[in-house]
Amino acid sequence: METIGEEKSEEPKLSPDLLRGHTETIVLGILHNGDAYGFEIYNNILERTGERYELKETTLYSSYKRLEQEGCISSYWGDETQGARRRYYHLTDKGRKQYKQNLIDWEFTRDILEKLMKVEEKK
Repeated sequence: METIGEEKSEEPKLSPDLLRGHTETIVLGILHNGDAYGFEIYNNILERTGERYELKETTLYSSYKRLEQEGCISSYWGDETQGARRRYYHLTDKGRKQYKQNLIDWEFTRDILEKLMKVEEKK
């Protein structure tokens, strides 16, 4: 029950702006667990976030292309006996290094943001 003077808290929202620029790190992190095809990565993101965050397929495929051009991932065609052929993505050594660096950068950024957003009590 809400009392007078209390603010009603809203459901938290995930701003797309907060995750923009982290798509490649998300993909690299998923591929860290093993090779996967594009739609499998998409579903993995949905599953990991309890369907609270969805990356558009076009965004993901642009990311795959960029990561492959940078040498962070490589791709190959699978040998499916049923259904359409799938392009699988594989994390390269360069991709592993990039992922580790991105995590270090993220931890640093998160620490700075926490310090900047913390409300300090006036003395």
